[in-house]
Amino acid sequence: MISRIWHGWTTLNNADDYESLLRSEIFLGIENLKIEGFKGIHLLRRKIGDEEEFITIMWFDSIEDVQTFAGEDYEVAVVPLKARALLSRFDEKSQHYEVKASRLE
Repeated sequence: MISRIWHGWTTLNNADDYESLLRSEIFLGIENLKIEGFKGIHLLRRKIGDEEEFITIMWFDSIEDVQTFAGEDYEVAVVPLKARALLSRFDEKSQHYEVKASRLE
């Protein structure tokens, strides 16, 4: 299994709108792609000073499945225009890790 990790930051004022956009449009859009090997997505959020940090963790069976989602240059971040309008900064590239163990219930 592959974990795709990405970070983005908003102002405090944009944080709730950004989270709402992720939940109501972006995540549903990803799910509707019906990518074989896409297992799901997690959203993490925390306040740091005058910003909110968001981390998305996507789960795929293989790098080939990640490429189906993100393209041949799969490390490049996939950030829709609506999201870019709410973000103050973000990772230009996502990190990919092979999952070696998991103990979720």
